Amino acid sequence: MSINQQLFQYYKIRFDASHERDKQRGEVSATTVVMAAALVALAIAVGATISTRVREKANALNLG
Repeated sequence: MSINQQLFQYYKIRFDASHERDKQRGEVSATTVVMAAALVALAIAVGATISTRVREKANALNLG
């Protein structure tokens, strides 16, 4: 077995064990919290951009 295969197997076992331990404890990791916060911030930014563009387009309409 090559060193890369051994390292991959080691990290997979460690990841699975860590995931199982976290699942049993019901805890949320810090990485999950940071990723969720980043996705929420991205969603707010996209929503604000779309809202601004729609508002600008509506104000530019000549209704007579």
